[in-house]
Amino acid sequence: MYHIIINPASRSGRGAKIWAEQVEPALKAGNTEYQTYFSGKAGEVRQLAAQITAEHAAEPDLTLIVLGGDGTINETLQGIADPSKVILGYIPTGSSNDLARDLGISKDPKAALNLILHNNTPRAMDLGRLTYLDEDQPEESRLFAVSCGIGFDAAVCAEAMSSRIKDTMNRIGLGKLTYLGIALKQLITARKVSCTLTLEDKVHDKKESVELPRFLFVTCMSHRYEGGGFMFCPPAVDHDGVLDLCSVGNISKGLVLLALPTAFFGKHYFVKGINAHTATQMSITASAPLWVHTDGEVTRKSRGFRVECLPSPLIKDIVG
Repeated sequence: MYHIIINPASRSGRGAKIWAEQVEPALKAGNTEYQTYFSGKAGEVRQLAAQITAEHAAEPDLTLIVLGGDGTINETLQGIADPSKVILGYIPTGSSNDLARDLGISKDPKAALNLILHNNTPRAMDLGRLTYLDEDQPEESRLFAVSCGIGFDAAVCAEAMSSRIKDTMNRIGLGKLTYLGIALKQLITARKVSCTLTLEDKVHDKKESVELPRFLFVTCMSHRYEGGGFMFCPPAVDHDGVLDLCSVGNISKGLVLLALPTAFFGKHYFVKGINAHTATQMSITASAPLWVHTDGEVTRKSRGFRVECLPSPLIKDIVG
């Protein structure tokens, strides 16, 4: 039995059509046993994932398939109490699809489905966990599959989530240009913030503390891509037990403008002030509240964060 969560609003409303015209007919043609769950509003994917995994906890090799984008995967993770007991399949129908890009999952929904149905060996994959550390609020955590970004890139995600231009660009197949345009706007309007990064890498037995008087952003990545194809961390491997980080600070906006297009090819580290790190755990304290995203999903601002890698041996992961 496959349990399938469908986000009909993915790809600017084309998710429902992709399901009805491509994926469902393929399942029926193969006499596949499945049950569907459609999300209808924000937050419902998380509720559906929690419901499915609770009601079918005793089911051996419980397989949950998600039809949606990176954000749909992220919301699904929030609803799964124990990821080690779930096999997660993915049919990418989002606008950025960075997880699928790195895993090599086809953009063709039927091909992605076929890979799930005929893959008997799920691949191991790390997850990340973000924890908000605000003194006036209780700790709150969110899992992520692709990346967690703090500062500039999260502000881009926050604006993109509500962008009407994004929907228009998606319809004509140019969705990734939305992120580039918003990124340029956010960069121009970004204000000065300072921060301290404290990094610990238990895999490579090293610690590091970084002071950034002029901080722009840090992204913590289990995969190589985010934001519609920006390769901020080219060495990232999703099952090595560490997060790869790209920190940007003490750098002029002009140099960022120069480096940003090269990040599509992972060539941005030629600019002084853009640095690569690895960590099994990182904490950040900022002088002002910053936006933070997990897999492109933005929930709130904060001044303090902890980000950890949950190694793949603890996780039954993405099928694809």
